[in-house]
Amino acid sequence: MSSPSTTAPPSALPVLIRTGVALLAMAAFALSYDALRQMAAASHIHRLLTYAFPLVIDGFIAIGIGALLVLRTAPLRPRLYVSALVGIATATSIWANVLHAVRLNQQTRRDGLALDDITVGVISAIAPLALAGAVHLYLLVQRRPAPEEPAAEATPPEPGTPPATTEPVPAEDEADEGDASDEQVADTEPPPAPGDGQPPIATYEQVLAIGRTARLGRDGRVSRRHMETAIRDKGLRPGGRERLEEARTKLQTERDQQLAKTAA
Repeated sequence: MSSPSTTAPPSALPVLIRTGVALLAMAAFALSYDALRQMAAASHIHRLLTYAFPLVIDGFIAIGIGALLVLRTAPLRPRLYVSALVGIATATSIWANVLHAVRLNQQTRRDGLALDDITVGVISAIAPLALAGAVHLYLLVQRRPAPEEPAAEATPPEPGTPPATTEPVPAEDEADEGDASDEQVADTEPPPAPGDGQPPIATYEQVLAIGRTARLGRDGRVSRRHMETAIRDKGLRPGGRERLEEARTKLQTERDQQLAKTAA
């Protein structure tokens, strides 16, 4: 039995991590902001607009990383496009910070500690890299799913109740379905009472709508496991296995019809 002194609230650690990452992002943004503003002034941008120039570059990096996480289940081409934009913005910020530091190092004469241009450039690249990494970490922690409650143990069937039939798993989903014990429990457990802390069960229409946006499985086929993951990401419970399989069959039929029309 664990002592009260070693037991911490489950939500305390993510809050502390988010706070620390946010402070790190603010510090990295301030360092990169100063260098980019001076580069804008050296490029003869109006002095009133030099304060907005760093927001265009570093702000685009933060928004682009968030867009990548939102589009994590999107097709490959849009994800590659957003990744290319984020990479270009990050490379631009690093290049501007490095060039700013190197040029100042070449023009400054000091009697104290003097660093070579390569060292100065590497140090100046830390700020934009830390900014991009901090934003990514913050969004990952923010999207961290809440721990699920353990499933209730299945009660033995009452006398006279016919035994449950086991349906064969389709071949296209056999490799990525995993252990189906949790799904069998979900088929037999009663609906949760209001206020028990569990998420609501998705309606059949919600299952279809979310399933259309879920990631595809092998060979571009609709995967029941990916549908269940997408439904849980929406804060809902997928419900029984039979209903998920029915929705998966319907969505696969729709997809086959669309592919046939496209090929025609």
